[in-house]
Amino acid sequence: MKTLIVKNDKTILHVSLNRPQVRNAFHPEMISELTLAFKDLKKNKDVRCVVLSGEGESFCAGADLAWMKSMFSFSRAQNKKDAEKLFDMFQAMYDLPCPLIGVAQGHAMGGALGLLAVCDIVVAHEKTEFCFSEVKLGLSPAVISAFVKNKMELSQMSRWFLSGEVFTAQQAKDMGLVHEVTSQPQVVLEKLNKSFLANGPQAVRETKSLLRKIARESSSAKLKKQTTDLIAKLRVGTEGQEGIKGFLEKRSPSWRSV
Repeated sequence: MKTLIVKNDKTILHVSLNRPQVRNAFHPEMISELTLAFKDLKKNKDVRCVVLSGEGESFCAGADLAWMKSMFSFSRAQNKKDAEKLFDMFQAMYDLPCPLIGVAQGHAMGGALGLLAVCDIVVAHEKTEFCFSEVKLGLSPAVISAFVKNKMELSQMSRWFLSGEVFTAQQAKDMGLVHEVTSQPQVVLEKLNKSFLANGPQAVRETKSLLRKIARESSSAKLKKQTTDLIAKLRVGTEGQEGIKGFLEKRSPSWRSV
């Protein structure tokens, strides 16, 4: 791939945006490669965790300026098609069955916050700057809003979507967009990776799927069925049986790799 670096460290897979010369700003080729990469990863049951990062000094500066300039002559229909491809990229990342960890440094601007919003856990360097910058250009963070709403309350979205102000990593944490703020993201990342390698891989995937379901389900009857069905399934499953036996026998279960 031209715009991504993909490395497989046993069962931890690293996907890094690789356009550091433009602060990893995305354009059609990167959008296409990210979409394909995450659709392929959805089929890979051996991967326990995926780490998303950016090469160089910044995580991602949002949309590429040259790409934006090329859209001046686009029709409304062409712009809609272009936006749909961007939405499909975020959706492919959001649909990843295993945990997705985002690591941000430098700058995370505009659409980059959509990348962080689809991550299950986000670790940010303490000096990272964030901004929903679209309104400064006379635009709207419309496409990413569908994913940001899963992390932030509407009141917070109103403040930062409408003002276009730059905010800090600590503010991003306070509003739920970021989970860990640190001067050493790699140390936190290694700790998280060890946690996922110690957990039952099927249980983690099933739990992530459950989180997606309960986020959109309001019926208590359906929630009762979904949650009780899942725990019953896992209790009698091979992984659950091995995990319980390992605990009772004071040994590590066979699937634990740390």
